Amino acid sequence: MKNNSLFLILFASILFSCVPAKDVVYFQGIDNANSTASVNYEPVIKADDILYINVSTLDPKAAEPFNLGNTEGQGTGGAGGGVQLQRLTYLVKNDGTIQFPVLGTLKVGGLTKAEVTHMVSSRISEFAKDAVINIRIMNFKISVLGEVNSPGSFVITNERITIPEALALAGDMTLFGKRENILLIREVQGVKSTLRLDMTNPEIINSPYYYLTQNDVLYIEPNKRKINSTAIGPNILAGISILGFAITTVLLLTK
Repeated sequence: MKNNSLFLILFASILFSCVPAKDVVYFQGIDNANSTASVNYEPVIKADDILYINVSTLDPKAAEPFNLGNTEGQGTGGAGGGVQLQRLTYLVKNDGTIQFPVLGTLKVGGLTKAEVTHMVSSRISEFAKDAVINIRIMNFKISVLGEVNSPGSFVITNERITIPEALALAGDMTLFGKRENILLIREVQGVKSTLRLDMTNPEIINSPYYYLTQNDVLYIEPNKRKINSTAIGPNILAGISILGFAITTVLLLTK
């Protein structure tokens, strides 16, 4: 009787130590929800962004004045791709402006790339016809910290990334991550703000924060199981698990 009681206690402890599905599964109930993510998202340009802006025209000579870029510190020689790329990059100042050849000061902060492209194209049309404007954000990156398998900062080449994609880059959350309480840190016009997000809620894909912007930080907090394991010590927990398995095996063999 004593052995059976011990077995039941061990079985109950194993059963209740399992992680509930509601603490692990993303987008719970999404099959029954009317959730559709917007596909028209485009990030806005912020202070400290580095913009690559290249102007092309049918007549290459007509585009040359607009592709002088950052000539400060550049040598007269060297026409390599790296030098050309550096020449055509512009750092957005704290007031959201850049200094562009011929056109002068341009207010680009708070605008999308499409809006900046339209503005530059309209201004250049006074000097050159049918100009093609190519703009990229060169330092678009996000950071994922906490209970993920590969925390770090990641440079995003396509300038568009969702929260699930960011988690995938970081190797996904561990079983110890609090999926219902992800912390998003975002800076808008020099002011940092924080928001809590629930990845178990299917409505997350309708959130305006579903798409991340440049320099966003995601922090995954540890759940109680991780905090408790840290207090007890992983070695002790492993020892208890092994001991429990051994006792269970002995009980089954001696029946």
